[in-house]
Amino acid sequence: MLTVISPAKKLDFEEVSPKVATTLPDFQTDAYSLSRTARRLSVADLRKLMKISEPLAKLNQDRFKAFEEEPSPEDTKSAALAFAGDTYLGLEAGSLDPDEMEYAQDHLRILSGLYGLLRPMDLIQPYRLEMGSRLATRRGKSLYQYWRDRLAIALNEQAEVTGSETLLNCASVEYFTAVDPAALKLRVITPVFMEDREGDSKIVSFFAKRARGAMARFVMQNRITDAEDLKGFALGGYGFRPDLTEGDRMVFTRDYPEMTN
Repeated sequence: MLTVISPAKKLDFEEVSPKVATTLPDFQTDAYSLSRTARRLSVADLRKLMKISEPLAKLNQDRFKAFEEEPSPEDTKSAALAFAGDTYLGLEAGSLDPDEMEYAQDHLRILSGLYGLLRPMDLIQPYRLEMGSRLATRRGKSLYQYWRDRLAIALNEQAEVTGSETLLNCASVEYFTAVDPAALKLRVITPVFMEDREGDSKIVSFFAKRARGAMARFVMQNRITDAEDLKGFALGGYGFRPDLTEGDRMVFTRDYPEMTN
């Protein structure tokens, strides 16, 4: 089983000692090409493109200008440790042991607007470029058009290497949309995490993101290969709900945290 997750806007580039060997992104050349396109945009252009404040736009303009095709080690960090958003609070990659991280290196992928597809230990430079950005390139008017079927093909290739027949989609809709379903040869299972409150079940984005990271961690630690075993996921108080599950959309619910304190 392969698992995909989204990247995060929040980054942590404090120095750490990696537990396993680091690697270079497969689409490093593409990332550099996209950074060169983005660095030509003005602060105002970046504000409009990414819907961010002027200080953030200036920060990311500086990041694009500093982006290197062959960066020095001190300017990089492993992707799973550099991203620091809600999904990564659930993944807790820094606490995975070396064997678990080695397994994740083969079975976990991070979708990225800039890097395309990342392994956990791929070295990245600081950046922000959401997959939904309409960054015009020679390949089209958006990053979806830029990546087209390449991410699906890369996932197919890794599935063949690992003998995987299933893809666990723990990514957001924005990012998984970049994976061309027509080119993907794998069965796709999408877990949905909901909070029960006053007799109603709803998705709460903050909690759902963290739960998707925790699900990815559960798969890496338990070497999950059979989709049926995903039903045993119970971290954070979640439980599988067969009555709400439809096909490969697997639903997990729990009592809203405020009600359990």
